[in-house]
Amino acid sequence: MSSDRLDRIRLAGDVPSHIAVIMDGNGRWARDRGLPRHVGHREGMKSVREAIEGAVDSGVDILTLFAFSTENWSRPAQEVSALMGLLQLFAKKEGAELRRQGVEVHVLGDLARIDDPTRSAVDEIVSTTRGGTALRLNLMISYGGREEILRAARILAERVAQGSLSVEDIDEDELAGALFTQGAPNPDLLVRTSGEYRISNFMLWQLAYTELHITDVLWPDFDREHLFDAILDFQRRERRFGRVASE
Repeated sequence: MSSDRLDRIRLAGDVPSHIAVIMDGNGRWARDRGLPRHVGHREGMKSVREAIEGAVDSGVDILTLFAFSTENWSRPAQEVSALMGLLQLFAKKEGAELRRQGVEVHVLGDLARIDDPTRSAVDEIVSTTRGGTALRLNLMISYGGREEILRAARILAERVAQGSLSVEDIDEDELAGALFTQGAPNPDLLVRTSGEYRISNFMLWQLAYTELHITDVLWPDFDREHLFDAILDFQRRERRFGRVASE
């Protein structure tokens, strides 16, 4: 599909290698229409497809989607059940198509907390898409940034206790290697929908120098053109990583 925005992205050339997305606004979208919250979550699945295809079209290497946070477990049981059902539906419905497009799915988070049917479904989509080279898709499920850092600290502490790691050798690389995202580069761009200006306990370590793009668009209304807008915004930035601006 032809897109003026996509053409401009390709002309600029500097595409973010890794985009992370906080998919916010499903509940507000449903409330504004007098619909149950689960309808908003279901509609948001279409935007997941749009974001994936937009990332593939624009040449992004990694797309990370915040699908279900550790805080989401405190929501009403009916809503949690609906979200788990949608994850199962997504995994079963999209696996073959994602494989065809060369998308490799990784599911990251405290997966011990999810129910058996959901675990089976996400394991299946990971297996089905293994080896895809067009895009790595990280689905963050039962994930929290603080919890991830605590988990990494415990892993390093256990290695010290076992004698395989000395305290003096603990550095940024060692800690990063104990995170769920080990081996993947940090996000270049974070997109948050629904106009909220917070990162909501998402990738606290990894976002240290990430560019932020906030859009008022609610997640169920988000499409690939909105993703292209975020990439174009990124391309106008000068990333300094704490250094002075170039002359």
